[in-house]
Amino acid sequence: MRKRLIYGSGVAFLVLLVGLVVWQGSLNYGVYRPEDTAQTVILWAVSTLIFLLMATLGFMLVRDGVKLFVERRSNRAGSRIKTKLVIGALALSIMPVLFMLFFSFTVMSHNLERWFTEPVDIQRADFIQIANALTRELQDKVNAQAALLASLPETRLQLAGGKVDADYLKRFCDEQKIAAASVQAMNSPVPIASCGTMPRDYAVGRHAVYWAAREIGSVRAVTQVPIDVRAIRQEIERYNADYLKIKATQHAIRQHYMSLLCLISLFIVFIATWIALFLSKQISVPIAALANAAQEVGRGNLAYRVQVGANDELAGLVLGFNRMTEQLEGNARELDARRRFTEAILENIPTGVISMSADGGIQRVNRALRGILPAELVASATRLEDLFPREDAAEIRYLMKRARRTGIAAQQLDLKFGSQTLHLAVTVSALEDRSSSGFVMVIEDTSDLLRAQKAAAWNEVARRIAHEIKNPLTPIGLSAERIQRQLDRTTLPADIARIIRECTGTIVNEVQSVKSLVDEFSQFARFPAPQPVTSSLNSIVESALAVFSGRLDGIEIRTDFAPSLLPVLVDREQFKRVVVNLIDNAAEAMQDSPLRRLHIITQPGPADSVELVIADTGAGVSGEDKEKLFVPYFSTKGRGTGLGLAIVNNILSDHNAHIRVEDNSPAGTRFTIEIPTEEMTSDAAPGDLVAGALTKQ
Repeated sequence: MRKRLIYGSGVAFLVLLVGLVVWQGSLNYGVYRPEDTAQTVILWAVSTLIFLLMATLGFMLVRDGVKLFVERRSNRAGSRIKTKLVIGALALSIMPVLFMLFFSFTVMSHNLERWFTEPVDIQRADFIQIANALTRELQDKVNAQAALLASLPETRLQLAGGKVDADYLKRFCDEQKIAAASVQAMNSPVPIASCGTMPRDYAVGRHAVYWAAREIGSVRAVTQVPIDVRAIRQEIERYNADYLKIKATQHAIRQHYMSLLCLISLFIVFIATWIALFLSKQISVPIAALANAAQEVGRGNLAYRVQVGANDELAGLVLGFNRMTEQLEGNARELDARRRFTEAILENIPTGVISMSADGGIQRVNRALRGILPAELVASATRLEDLFPREDAAEIRYLMKRARRTGIAAQQLDLKFGSQTLHLAVTVSALEDRSSSGFVMVIEDTSDLLRAQKAAAWNEVARRIAHEIKNPLTPIGLSAERIQRQLDRTTLPADIARIIRECTGTIVNEVQSVKSLVDEFSQFARFPAPQPVTSSLNSIVESALAVFSGRLDGIEIRTDFAPSLLPVLVDREQFKRVVVNLIDNAAEAMQDSPLRRLHIITQPGPADSVELVIADTGAGVSGEDKEKLFVPYFSTKGRGTGLGLAIVNNILSDHNAHIRVEDNSPAGTRFTIEIPTEEMTSDAAPGDLVAGALTKQ
């Protein structure tokens, strides 16, 4: 490819030289052509030099322009400022050159020509006018002489065919001092009379001859031009011819003069362009290097340094940039070390951490979160809704709004993944006060803690219950034994004595049995393990309502049982106790309400589950109390043991069921229990339903 380019350039140069030779051979300088070989060689060399210089400078300018255009089209760094500098330099140089060309072409060519050649033209015109005046005067004179000859009677008589003196024509020539004269009849090529001879330089006058208003012939008078007038006229004509020759070569001389001016202008433009390119390189090269360095730094290559020569302020700019990148590199190393330290902490703490964008998009999670939540779910999650159930995700978004206002917000969540229920403490922190800032969510698995708290609470419950039960059992047992002793001392009918002994024996035995049961309850701190069987939720609720038959006076009970509910696998008695406890709490909450309505609903739930809803129109529960309702010994009634809802929550937990508390509309509280169906429960491993009870041992 390179050889082809070289060969092509050589052929083009050869064609150019041939064209130059042909052009030189076609030059015609008129009377100002070279007189010898030396002048010809000099003229040809100068013309060739001018042409080569113009071609070379033009090629260099076009090449630089094309290179600059390519750099600008490729958006190379520094090309735009280089273009501006070149255009500015060309503008500063072309304007004076154009004015010089205009001045040279108009003033030097036209005005000087008018100043110096106009007098010559005027003189030449005067000479020509004088010569023409002399010619006209001589012609007028000979015309007058011809008219005088035509008016002579002899001339008319001779043409009419009469006899005249033969010497009258000669006498006329002598008197008028004309060189020759002749009389010629109409339609006759030969004159009928003549005198004199034709001179070398003459003027001829002709005039018609009339007889009785009829043209009968014509006369001709010939006079010789004076010798001085003829010489002057010839000289004027020669001078005029020479001037016209000079005038003809003036255009060619002007073209050469303009070519020389164009060469000078092109040379000035070339020098200005070269200087502009040189200066632009002094500016654009450091700027391009700085731009490339900025791109490298933008890509993360903070070790990049600008290695380019620069002067003046640009040298300071390059030095400052290198110093800045050096500081950035040091800061980046320090930040990277801190980042690795922070990441090491986040990856090794047992608490799950999620980095979120302002719209809830999941950006990053730590390793501990994969141990808390299902790993495959964490790996594919990109938003909160991918990681948490819909209601829990909405609750977390509410926490995000609170964190935006207060800086931090926390809440306890219970999440269900298959047959596993997680108790999580969720804390959301806003990174900044701006609405576009992100959040950091910290998730802590409190299942073990809650189980420990529940175990401790149930231990305390068992201890207190055992204590409260043992207190009356002792006097009951003592009383029964005292009755037996008194019976031995007293005589009673045999039947009565037998009955009393049987009753007191039964009391003593049962008291001892209850004591044994209380001791066992206190020791293991648990209720009996559930015995799940396939049951209908509707029938369980109906049996619980039967307990309150005739005992809910003044309360409107509405039931809405969904037909064809899927069966559930539960301990009927324990679930009946859950429903009884909730209905009893609802009835007690509506004692002082003007509207006393209890609404019990069974319906299909999400994800193969059924729901039981118990809604009342009582005083309701505050937001703070909702979080404490299922804690042992907490009560909003100011009386009672506060164990009812704690027992409810424990039973539901043993059955992998969930309960949530919401505000009822228009007033009151709404308890919703979500219970897994038999199909969903049967997929779990055996013993999962009683895992909660077994872990309490």
